[in-house]
Amino acid sequence: MVTDRQVRRLLSLIKKEKTFAAAADKAGMDEKTARKYRRLGKLPSELKKPRSWRTRKDPFTDIWHEIQQKLEINPGLEAKTLFSYLQRQYRGKFSDGQLRTFQRRVKTWRATEGPPKEVFFPQVHRPGELSQSDFTHMNKLGVRVEGQPFHHLIYHFVLTYSNWETGMICFSESFESLSEGLQAALWELGGVPKAHQTDRLSTAVHRTDNPEKFTRRYKALLKHYKLEGRRIQPASPHENGDIEQRHFRFKKALDQELMLRGSRNFPDLGEYQLFLKKLFSELNAGRKDRLLEEKAVLRYLPNRKLDACKKLQVGVSKHSTIRVNHNVYSVDSRLIRESVDVRLYANHLEIWYGQKRVDTIPRLRGSKKHRIQYRHVIDWLVRKPGAFENYRYREDLFPTIRFRMAYDFLRRRHTQGQANKEYLHILYLAAKESEIAVDETLRLLFEREQVICAETVTEIVRADQQPENITDVIVLPVELLSYDELLDRRRYIS
Repeated sequence: MVTDRQVRRLLSLIKKEKTFAAAADKAGMDEKTARKYRRLGKLPSELKKPRSWRTRKDPFTDIWHEIQQKLEINPGLEAKTLFSYLQRQYRGKFSDGQLRTFQRRVKTWRATEGPPKEVFFPQVHRPGELSQSDFTHMNKLGVRVEGQPFHHLIYHFVLTYSNWETGMICFSESFESLSEGLQAALWELGGVPKAHQTDRLSTAVHRTDNPEKFTRRYKALLKHYKLEGRRIQPASPHENGDIEQRHFRFKKALDQELMLRGSRNFPDLGEYQLFLKKLFSELNAGRKDRLLEEKAVLRYLPNRKLDACKKLQVGVSKHSTIRVNHNVYSVDSRLIRESVDVRLYANHLEIWYGQKRVDTIPRLRGSKKHRIQYRHVIDWLVRKPGAFENYRYREDLFPTIRFRMAYDFLRRRHTQGQANKEYLHILYLAAKESEIAVDETLRLLFEREQVICAETVTEIVRADQQPENITDVIVLPVELLSYDELLDRRRYIS
C-alpha cells in the first residue's frame, strides 16, 4: 500500500531526478502507480472515502427503541448499567464481549440525539475588579506542630486578574475566620478591589432560612470596605474557578516544599505561619507586573479594620462557667452570677467586664466541648475536696502529664479522700506560686524515686531550689593522638 510519505517523496524527487522512472524508483513505487498519483495530485489518505456501511449486523437494533426511551427519561444512566439490564431481560442473548459495542452506541446517541451539555463560557478578567475567597482543608498534607497532627484550614484569597494570593490559618468556616482572613488579605494587598465573590458559605455568609440574602454582619463588612458582594449559583463551584484552581496549586506547591524541607513537623505554630508566608511570597513573585496593574486601580483602604469578632453577652453560672457556641469555658469564680461580654474571634475569646478585658481564652473547635482552667476554681475546690472525685470536668485539672502521674501515685499510697486533698494542695500551689516550678519539682521527685506529697513539693518550690536538667550531657574532649596511632597501625599492617 502506497503511503502519504511515499507520494510526498515522489513529488519532491520529480523536480530533482533526470527521469520520472528514477524518481518513482527512489520513492519506492511502481512507475504506473507514480503516474497515477502525479495525475491526481492528492495523497492516498485524501482519496479514501469514509465508510458508510457496517461490517456486521448491529446486535442492538431490535431493542434500541427500549434503550432510547430509558435514556430520554434518565439521561444520566450509564451504558454499563443499561447493558446489565439487557442481560437480565434477555438472558443468553448478549455476551460480556458486546459491552464495548453497546457503549459506543450509547456514546453516539448522546453526541447526536442526547440532551445538550453544559457550556462553560471563558470570562475576561479586568484589573482590580474581582477577588475570590474560600476555605480549604489541609489535613491530608500531614502537617504536625510540636509532634502532634495539626488539623486546620486555610482561608484563601486571590485576585482573579493577577492571581495574587494570600491565606491565613483557621479552624472553622465561621464568620469570624472569614472576616479576619478577608481583612488581613486586603491590608496586605494595600487596597480594595471592586467586588468579592464567595461560594454559598451558609455558616459564614448567607442566612440559612433565606440563602439568597447576605447576613447582617457580612453586609456590614462589605459596606465598611465598599465591596460589592457576589455569590455563585448552587452546586456550581466552577463559578469560583480561580480560587478552586489556586487551592489545588497551592496545596501541591506546599506539599513539594514540605518534601524539600525533609520534615512536616514544626516546633511551634509561629514557625509554620512563617513557612506559609514565605511560600505565598514565592508564588506571588512571578505576578508582579499584573499586580501593579491591579494596584493602579484599587480603591483606598478605610481608616481602620473592622472588629473581626462576634459580640455576645452571657451569664456566668454557679459552676463558674459560660456557654459560648455550644461549648463550655470556665471564668474567674468572682464573676459567678454576673453578666460578661464575650468577643468571639476566629481563634480565641476575650472576656470583658466593666469595660475591661479580664481574660483571653483559646477558642475550642467544634461543639459540645469544654475548657476548664484550674486557676478559676481551685480556691473553692481545695475547700471542697470531696467534689473532685466526680467533678464533670476533672480531666481538665491535670495541666501536664506529671500532674496526672502525681495524682495516680497518691491514689496508690492513700485513701481516695486523702489522695484528693494532697493533689488539690499541689494544684493550689501551682496556681499561687508557679505551675512550671511545681511541674519541674514533680519531675525531680519522680527521677529520684522519692515520695510525693504536698508538703515536700511545697518545701522545694518555696525554697526556690532549682531542679536538675532532665538530661545532663557531658562530652569529653576528643583524643586525636589515639586516632593517629590507629592510622599508623593500619599503615604498618598494610
